[in-house]
Amino acid sequence: MLRITFALLLFTSFTLHGQSTQDSTILSAAREIMEASPTCVLITLDKKMPRARTMDPFKPEKDLTVWLATNPNSRKVKEIKKNAVVTLYYQDGENGYVSLYGKATLVNDQVEKDKRWKDEWSAYYPNRNEAYLLIKIVPLKLEVISYKHSLKGNSRTWQPHVFTFTEK
Repeated sequence: MLRITFALLLFTSFTLHGQSTQDSTILSAAREIMEASPTCVLITLDKKMPRARTMDPFKPEKDLTVWLATNPNSRKVKEIKKNAVVTLYYQDGENGYVSLYGKATLVNDQVEKDKRWKDEWSAYYPNRNEAYLLIKIVPLKLEVISYKHSLKGNSRTWQPHVFTFTEK
């Protein structure tokens, strides 16, 4: 009986809803940083180099999918059409960061656009039916440093904690 109790205790300390405790901590820390950050940096690739710009993201969904808005004529749209792999970078002051690597999809569905509209964007998108496009980023992998959650990374290599998503 003692062996069974120990085995169950050991198992539950490493597993939480199909994820290890470490994975749950990584995902929880990532979500907290992403939700607290008013902006993120979207990094795309053009023919020669990465391009970074500050964005106003929506809060991440349950699966950490992130939505952004942009002008359909922007450079980032052209870059995503050529290479859909992007990076989102969220900074948590001096306490850590999240780098989310994902696949971007351009969404021009009016119902989805209306659902995600922010009134403060009116000055940027005067014609919100045509001058407003969504970018949906489905996460493939993320890296996290969070001192608050004791996720400090490897002390020798500085490798952050990594979580890889299963493809849907």
